[in-house]
Amino acid sequence: MSSCVKVAAIHAASVFLDRKKSTEKAIGLIREAARSGAELIAFPESFIPGFPVWAALWPPIDNHDLFAAMARESVLVDGPEMNMLRAEARELGVFLSVGFSEKSPVSVGGLWNANVLIGDDGSILTHHRKIVPTFYEKLIWASGDGAGLAVADTRLGKIGALICGENANPLARFALMAGGEQIHISNWPPIWPTRRPKGGGNFNNVNANRIRTAAHSFEAKAFGIACAGFMDAKMRAFLLERDPAIGDVIDGTPRAASFFVAPTGEPTGETAQDEEAIVYAEFDLEDCVEPKQFHDVVGYYNRFDIFDLRINRTRLVPMKTAGASDPDFVPVDPDFDEPQAHPRTTEGLR
Repeated sequence: MSSCVKVAAIHAASVFLDRKKSTEKAIGLIREAARSGAELIAFPESFIPGFPVWAALWPPIDNHDLFAAMARESVLVDGPEMNMLRAEARELGVFLSVGFSEKSPVSVGGLWNANVLIGDDGSILTHHRKIVPTFYEKLIWASGDGAGLAVADTRLGKIGALICGENANPLARFALMAGGEQIHISNWPPIWPTRRPKGGGNFNNVNANRIRTAAHSFEAKAFGIACAGFMDAKMRAFLLERDPAIGDVIDGTPRAASFFVAPTGEPTGETAQDEEAIVYAEFDLEDCVEPKQFHDVVGYYNRFDIFDLRINRTRLVPMKTAGASDPDFVPVDPDFDEPQAHPRTTEGLR
């Protein structure tokens, strides 16, 4: 089996707040990347149905209609849009990393910032919800959990992914390193406004993303795919039509870039920033081996007698039920006034 993998990052704009058209656009881009030989294709943060940048631009009391639109256009992980992408992956024999706004099956306004890794057989290998929404994202998305904080062992190698600011979370990153990660995917929004131009010092997200991506690859000795969204003319016009006064803010905010890094943290492959593009890189996973001689933080270059990381991978749900047909049902002993301890609750505590 060859250790070389051709990967692609989709540096493209969503069809803003339109899940159907964004999915159709994604499928067209997947087909183009597959024709060019890409076996692993990554999409930006919340590509379906788009990134809610308005949360940075106006107070939440002015954005009720936009939140309602985001809730309406977000997708279920087992919904028709995801099924279309899974079918495409299976048909083309490619792996897909897709950022999307996930809606809750039990709450019409419950949303998560999510990412799935879809296998070349169409199966969902990992389903991750961003652990903590960043800054103004908290006005849109709920906190996720550790259920998807995992690495998929595939024929291409071991693949992991984190969303945007999670790539500055040392423990989240270490969890993927400890899973043997060889290819790390990070996905990002098209712009990230933090200040008005006259205030100065707008957060340089492009520089920050390069630092975070390079740092993770250097520490993990893994290849990195940084895949960012793009703000096209239609998205810009939509925002300006709502409020022309924010033109200086969005035009004065750096546009995100998509790029690749080697296990040394150095750049490799193609890059894109100022226009939509599919960029490509060739990863030879054998290049992950030699740097491990210098620092292997999940091997010899650590002290596990000193440090201990534990991860709760329970998928959080709003309600748990117990009944005679439920495998977690705990019967009550009539001779005792409290429920018996379920074996699974005490396992490992003795």
